[in-house]
Amino acid sequence: MKILYISSAQSLGGGERHLGDLSNGMAQRGHEVFVALRPASPLINELKNLRKENLTTLPLRNALDAKSARDLSKLVTGKGIQIVHAHMARDYPLAAYATRKNPHARLIVTRHVLFSLNPLHRITLGRAARVIAVSQAVASLLAKSNIAAPKKITVVHNGVDTARFALARDGFDRSSFLRDWEMPEDSLLVGTVGELTPLKGQAEFLKAASQVAQRYPNAYFIIAGTDNSSDRTNGSALEDLILRLKLKERVRSVPWLEDIAQLYCGLDVFVSASHTESFGLAIAEAMACSTAVIATATGGVTELVQPGETGLMVPVGDVGELAEAMLDLLGNKEKRVRLGEAAQRAIGSKFTISRMLDNTERIYREELASTPAE
Repeated sequence: MKILYISSAQSLGGGERHLGDLSNGMAQRGHEVFVALRPASPLINELKNLRKENLTTLPLRNALDAKSARDLSKLVTGKGIQIVHAHMARDYPLAAYATRKNPHARLIVTRHVLFSLNPLHRITLGRAARVIAVSQAVASLLAKSNIAAPKKITVVHNGVDTARFALARDGFDRSSFLRDWEMPEDSLLVGTVGELTPLKGQAEFLKAASQVAQRYPNAYFIIAGTDNSSDRTNGSALEDLILRLKLKERVRSVPWLEDIAQLYCGLDVFVSASHTESFGLAIAEAMACSTAVIATATGGVTELVQPGETGLMVPVGDVGELAEAMLDLLGNKEKRVRLGEAAQRAIGSKFTISRMLDNTERIYREELASTPAE
């Protein structure tokens, strides 16, 4: 198949890493994959299996970028693209235009988040052959909001590169890791990964950490993530909070790490304190590393974590419950190991990249086998 992926993303979050995995995986399976991105997109460096001539950069400024829409349409025509797959709401109209001008091409869109779409997207999604939701929670929201016909909506959970994380686990050297991070040999590490934004709950994570630090003098806390706000106020607010909570010596704040698997393996407990999570790719990756996880009970996470079996779950925004869960796991290594091992098995059986590729590929083939769009 000839597949075109479109993304105007300017930062590298879970949805963007999903697109990278999808592009690389489909190319590896022998499909001819094309990708349209913004010129400075961080995704460019993630497309390891893509031929350079199959990467196109366009402004992709917004949903009304007529020139980018026309250029996409020409690309679809010139390359004989069969599948046009868009991943961000502002890209849906551009992708819809490209397929409207090329009736042989089928429009697929993926919805990665739990935010409501504008009713105007009904027009755009009316052109879509299929709407992929990354969790049942996202699918339910789409159906409830009447944005897309229920028969068009299909759930395909994000996938995790389990082989990559297995290699990281097998080769992990904790003593070396602690030396690199300048932490004592007996440290207990609790960490969180994600864009620095109030919705990811880093403030609640720090407030819970301040309670844990009083009980465990050897506990250290890691926040990994970039601040993509225009004036970098999110990161500044967290630094101020760290000072107010007197955690400066106990917290390490770092940008997004190239080898995130090493961090997951180094943590005794991984925490997601998100206010909203459509799936939770970072949670799934930590689970793939056999790391015990604590997550807030947001929509998609309830499909990923089985409370008490593959992780612990706490109410959104409840700092006290989060602190208690952290204390529980830090004080019980046997429980951490049990939860981590069960989590790793769950990811390996239900949330692999291979399964994600299989399900997405099946959707493409079904739509190409159906009556072409008029």
